[in-house]
Amino acid sequence: MEKYYVGIDLGGTSVKMGLFSDRGELKEKWSIPTDTSDRGSHIIDDIVAAVEKKSEEVQGTIIGLGMGVPGPVSEEGLVHECPNLGWSEVAVRDLIKDKTGIARVAVGNDANVAALGEMWKGGGRGFDSIVMITLGTGVGGGVILGGKILSGANGGAGEVGHILVNPDETQVCGCGKKGCLEQYASATGVVRLAKKYQKPESVLAQKDKINCRVVFDAAKEEDPYALEVVDQFAKYLGRALGTIAQVVNPEAFVIGGGVSNAGDIIMDNVVPYFKESVIAPLRDTKFAFAQLGNDAGIYGAVRLVL
Repeated sequence: MEKYYVGIDLGGTSVKMGLFSDRGELKEKWSIPTDTSDRGSHIIDDIVAAVEKKSEEVQGTIIGLGMGVPGPVSEEGLVHECPNLGWSEVAVRDLIKDKTGIARVAVGNDANVAALGEMWKGGGRGFDSIVMITLGTGVGGGVILGGKILSGANGGAGEVGHILVNPDETQVCGCGKKGCLEQYASATGVVRLAKKYQKPESVLAQKDKINCRVVFDAAKEEDPYALEVVDQFAKYLGRALGTIAQVVNPEAFVIGGGVSNAGDIIMDNVVPYFKESVIAPLRDTKFAFAQLGNDAGIYGAVRLVL
């Protein structure tokens, strides 16, 4: 009977799953809805049922299962708090082991797990130590040092989106603080900056709706106000990455998320601010774009156990 591994990326809306061979080849991927009713009490059972169904379909044995969860996770696979799922103090690893009988089960924070996936099969390939920055609706981060996830004392490492970058900010971040990186480098942050710098003569003022892509496209057309937005975005992000580099000294930063679709204009503007903010030995830190897209989580999850 064929032996397989399963990688799971648990999100607030859907649970993405991948079936892998023992050589790390993705054989199949599928998803199920995330049932967050009753404080997420059905999620584990739904995942177990989906894994067992897939095992029957392929007539194989699942010998390892890894999972990324959108919240802090301890080394023992305990999720302390995950508001998007309704979870608090849920022993995810032990529950899955007990319900499936699978001996090799590992659970990690989703951003850290995605970073592991990118290091293994994506933009971070060839490096042992990377920091992945995900620029989406928010700003997430994952730290891999010496090939291993840096989780922190209670699973909270890698929360780069809430690094303080502007102590003079008056608006409140979603986390309750003010001046977080997420307020400037996320997709919503870029739009917020665009509204701040928008002028009647700007290309942006002629758009019915401003989104992140519109801002970066206008900057590529050398609209001065869009360029100012991109410069502010790059300044805060580049300097924050400089701070991170001087603490963990990664070989490379891997930039992903929807904002990264803007392409080279990001690197062209962020890297100079990064280099001016770090000591000389760190200025050769590499930068790369993520390559796995939405599959980074399932690749990283299976890497936890493969």
